[in-house]
Amino acid sequence: MTTVELVEQADDAAISAFLEGVLKARLREENRPVAICLPGGSTPFPILQRLAETMTDWGGIEVWPGDDRIVPEDHPASNTGKLRALLEPLGARVVALEEGAAPPHFSLVWLGMGADGHIASLFPNTDPQVDDPATVRRLTPDPLPPEAPFDRLTLTIPALLDTDQLMFVIRGDDKRKVFDEARIGAHDLPVARLLGAARQPVTCFA
Repeated sequence: MTTVELVEQADDAAISAFLEGVLKARLREENRPVAICLPGGSTPFPILQRLAETMTDWGGIEVWPGDDRIVPEDHPASNTGKLRALLEPLGARVVALEEGAAPPHFSLVWLGMGADGHIASLFPNTDPQVDDPATVRRLTPDPLPPEAPFDRLTLTIPALLDTDQLMFVIRGDDKRKVFDEARIGAHDLPVARLLGAARQPVTCFA
């Protein structure tokens, strides 16, 4: 298990500045497109909107969603559609998840986490494995979240761990408790499985 750097009381501006620093450093260092993995949900997009206002050139950056609902891209629940609308006008290449896809090595994987310990769409009922031979799986959360009652495509734990660094944004006392317990291996929820197998730097904004 890797050590997690906790950044307390981080607002959207601080997280956006961190992301901008990582992306610009990787673009300077790499001679290939820089690939990153971004989450969906209500927390990331205000941060990404702020980042898009300060970092207006995303040329050379390939963006993968960590997971998506199986809906058309113009559906309000589509993570890919939202990412494409925000970042492709700035020059990013947004990749839609497909079964059998071969994700690249990521420079950064940003994950959210649910109060049930799920990451991407790896919910507890799906029993995600750290040695999953697949990189993308189609899954049905159980129970289905009422705000997004759809089957999902999601990167697996090995695909999410194929990265130089991991980051989380955790908000709310209930989620923080689950995450803190995952850091010390106090449960076996998906987030704990990922952290237990992680060897790269992990930054958590809380």
